[in-house]
Amino acid sequence: MARHSDLAADLAKIADGFARTRQALPAPQVLVRAPGVEYASGDRGRRFHAASVGKMLTATLAFQLAESGDLDLDAPLAGLLPESEIDGLFVRRGTDAAPAVTPRHLLTHTSGAADYFEGPNDTGESFVERITRRPGERYLPADLLAFSREHQRPVGAPGERFAYSDTGYVLLARVIEEAGGASLGAQLHDRILGPAGMDASCLLFHTMPGGAASVAPPGAALDLAPILVGRVDLGRAESLSCDWGGGGVVTTVDDLQRFAAAWHGGALLGGASRASMSTIEHRFRAGIHYGAGLMQLRYGGFFPLLAAMPRTIGHLGVTGVHLFSDPARDVTIVLNLHSTAEMTRSFQLHIRLLQRVLRALR
Repeated sequence: MARHSDLAADLAKIADGFARTRQALPAPQVLVRAPGVEYASGDRGRRFHAASVGKMLTATLAFQLAESGDLDLDAPLAGLLPESEIDGLFVRRGTDAAPAVTPRHLLTHTSGAADYFEGPNDTGESFVERITRRPGERYLPADLLAFSREHQRPVGAPGERFAYSDTGYVLLARVIEEAGGASLGAQLHDRILGPAGMDASCLLFHTMPGGAASVAPPGAALDLAPILVGRVDLGRAESLSCDWGGGGVVTTVDDLQRFAAAWHGGALLGGASRASMSTIEHRFRAGIHYGAGLMQLRYGGFFPLLAAMPRTIGHLGVTGVHLFSDPARDVTIVLNLHSTAEMTRSFQLHIRLLQRVLRALR
């Protein structure tokens, strides 16, 4: 293996090169962990919005409840949630498919539920446009379900197709609350954040680090890093409350690495549950495939010459947040690029960092 100082210096050159081209954006927050080396850059201790990386935590809660016997992942939603919450969400061509929907469908984005965040709707503007135009609007989980119920239609029958759905993860989080007998925030702290040592993390608008109730305004109290959706910084906006079970966690690069270490090390889930989450059956888009609350990167899908790179698993967030690990080599990469416009560049940075680490591990 190359000298650790050489590897760290090369990783710094890669990250610094990206930082110099970001104009008004903060430097990327970066953490790379591999055998014998730890490299970090950017504002390492500053909290940021994990976006859809939080889906991996929500999915982990669901599998924990399944392991304890408190949740049957194949039970109909009708017996797990009040009828009013699922009413109208799965009606397609005059038929209500709700009786056939299960938590496993929600976990794998195969329920047929619409996606309130990026899916089409009948309001004349996308939900993303809505939250940037009305940053002072506050959302509760019921509001998010109501938006899909009133302004969207299901995209398919349960089990028919993969269709990424934040609406589905709101329903999944509500299932977790009902099955676990406590709020999503409380269960995150008790079952994941506390055991994994994620002391800087919380569920935005609901809890503070350590599990206490949230204060107002939470974005300012937590000094969140910028969260640019388009050109609008929503880091301190009430409308960021639209993320909940699908990605409302606030965290740091070190805390996400702690989550990855605890998850892969078996401290949060047994082997069978981790295998179920990691069973990849669907394609999200070229190079990105999906299991149950977990993504797998197949780098050849981005560019054929990258096909020999090992497949990594974890999750991605829309503002350029990455948490991906190669468990066989004990490598984890955590990134936050702060902006929805930086998604392509976030993968360029990710790939260059991983390539350099892999060369050192040969």
